[in-house]
Amino acid sequence: MAELGGDYKSTLNLPQTAFSMRANAAVREPEIQAFWHQVGIPTHFDPSAPAFILHDGPPYANGDIHMGTTLNKILKDIINKFHRLRGYRTPYVPGWDCHGLPIELKVLQELPAEVRQNLTPIELRHRARDYALAAVERQKKSFQRCGVWGDWERPYLTLKPEYEAAQIGVFGAMALKGYIYRGLKPVHWSPSSRTALAEAELEYPEGHTSPSIYARFRLPPGHCRGI
Repeated sequence: MAELGGDYKSTLNLPQTAFSMRANAAVREPEIQAFWHQVGIPTHFDPSAPAFILHDGPPYANGDIHMGTTLNKILKDIINKFHRLRGYRTPYVPGWDCHGLPIELKVLQELPAEVRQNLTPIELRHRARDYALAAVERQKKSFQRCGVWGDWERPYLTLKPEYEAAQIGVFGAMALKGYIYRGLKPVHWSPSSRTALAEAELEYPEGHTSPSIYARFRLPPGHCRGI
């Protein structure tokens, strides 16, 4: 051992490999993803294979991704890749919800008070559109950085005219079949945001109680049929 001069590694029979000792993920992961994109792996499928279509509920285009949207996308990507390994075509088309209160609130929060006071509905829509498109680009890059495979060059956006036209077409078809009717239900209104709120958007202070009122009415004979 004295003749080796303490160089014990020469006495070990280790495999010779080009793999680095460090993962260096900050550099290697973008290189791997660039290779996937160059070869076309995320969008290349066998056209004769059976299809597995994951209809993905889109995230809001109201800022950067967070833990909730990240977990959502990665879990769905795992499902797609699992079916792809089983021989299915998985043409995943990502999308974004570009309408609604969450985007408008983000826009209003970033404006000075005097600008908000003089903002017209059309100007708010234009600002919300620009904000949503910018958020889509940021989120798109982040999801790709997470390794999610999909047709990122051709996503669907709810603000595109062709998407809105398709929605109107579906609504018209439902109306012609008698599926659309007018009923009576409470509509929750936000005075500060000047918009209607969904049930899930209502927030009450701690300790709040909502009293219920029960009313009794006399119905004329013949009006109770079907009740």
